[in-house]
Amino acid sequence: MGLDDTDAVKAKGNLQSNESENHKRKKKNNGEEEEEREGSGCWLNLRFMFGCVPSKPDVDGVSSSSSYSSLYATTSPTVESKQADEKPNDQPVSSTTTTTTSNAGSSSSTPMISEELKVYSNLTKFTFSDLKLATRNFRPECLLGEGGFGCVFKGWIQEHGTAPVKPGAGITVAVKTLNPDGLQGHKEWLAEINFLGNLLHPNLVKLVGYCIEDDQRLLVYEFMPRGSLENHLFRRSLPLPWCIRMKIAVGAAKGLSFLHEEALKPVIYRDFKTSNILLDSDYNAKLSDFGLAKDAPDEGKTHVSTRVMGTYGYAAPEYVMTGHLTSKSDVYSFGVVLLEMLTGRRSMDKNRPNGEHNLVEWARPHLLDKRRFYKLLDPRLEGHFSIKGAQKVIQLAAQCLSRDPKVRPKMSDVVEALKPLPHLKDMASSSYYFQTMQAERLKNGTLSSPHGSQGGNGPHGASPYRPQIPSPKPKGATT
Repeated sequence: MGLDDTDAVKAKGNLQSNESENHKRKKKNNGEEEEEREGSGCWLNLRFMFGCVPSKPDVDGVSSSSSYSSLYATTSPTVESKQADEKPNDQPVSSTTTTTTSNAGSSSSTPMISEELKVYSNLTKFTFSDLKLATRNFRPECLLGEGGFGCVFKGWIQEHGTAPVKPGAGITVAVKTLNPDGLQGHKEWLAEINFLGNLLHPNLVKLVGYCIEDDQRLLVYEFMPRGSLENHLFRRSLPLPWCIRMKIAVGAAKGLSFLHEEALKPVIYRDFKTSNILLDSDYNAKLSDFGLAKDAPDEGKTHVSTRVMGTYGYAAPEYVMTGHLTSKSDVYSFGVVLLEMLTGRRSMDKNRPNGEHNLVEWARPHLLDKRRFYKLLDPRLEGHFSIKGAQKVIQLAAQCLSRDPKVRPKMSDVVEALKPLPHLKDMASSSYYFQTMQAERLKNGTLSSPHGSQGGNGPHGASPYRPQIPSPKPKGATT
């Protein structure tokens, strides 16, 4: 069960009430209130150790998702609109909006947190001391990445316990820390626990446990050695092989299908994107970051009304316009990711020529042109992809990206359509038509820079962190 808006409002009210009482007790004689600065404990030490925790932002507002909310990715643009009880926007978001909130206002004592936190028998409660030792005192060499939530460190713990062990012993975990001044806050921390503590599936990242001591908020996940799909598509020198891309697409689709149609209480993921798809050693895809997830509408209701939050370029247009969230919003996002896997292009890339910044808008005219579908394929694949498979993926992407959400397929239907694709052997490299197109591209010089910008999410394509993960296997990887 997830953290709903009512719970969040109640929690916020309780927090504000407690803060008000504290301030009243500390009034000065002249009637002025003395503000009490909330301490950040050990985080101050961490901040000075290696500058991992971002400084407090100047703009206050509702926290938005960062793509780093997935364990090993970096921050990417987000979208956010007014709250659902305000008049809905009648125009789509036209520019990236990243707003942040200080979590100082949402911090609370451990007893109050315990009331909000649903405790699950499959989750382990860690002490801060254990996690500090497991990550070698949060040393920089164990840093996997950082983003809006905070920093993620690699650690080692006992296989059936909480005690730290030497690197290489026990099990490897990823420890996500909550930065009190970061982009994400207490509500997302709770949502992550309350969703992943209740949702168990091979295509969802496993939450091992959590830590809550005073101001400390940490989450402990299974370690995903191959990092995110985003890193393999856009930051690796070797192109991700076609069969591996299709295997990842199937796994990610299964994860969404479980959330929408198989979970006891259906869930809308709300932040499906390449950086939230993590890969194990065999390239099995697992969805991570449930900080923005919402319970699906109750029976008889068509949608959930909520503020628009998610990553720019992935959000469904009707959701951006109205704030009405449905499972079909996730299906649209899945269509965007399918296009990214097909084309090797980012959903939003300002470094590309005019008219090609938005991947969906650039690709739409080509989705229905069966004779020229090759133009959509990632040139770095160099013909090593299935013709039938590519045509099927393009067809699925077009359906998922339909402007009418009712026309979009259910994720279970998408799974069934994708299942055969990793095993197709009709490679385009043996096609006469493809060879002719390649010759034309070489003649026109369009293969000299086939992949566009490959950097991170910053304005100049720079990435502040590149995860140290094994290189993909070009041919012999498990499929």
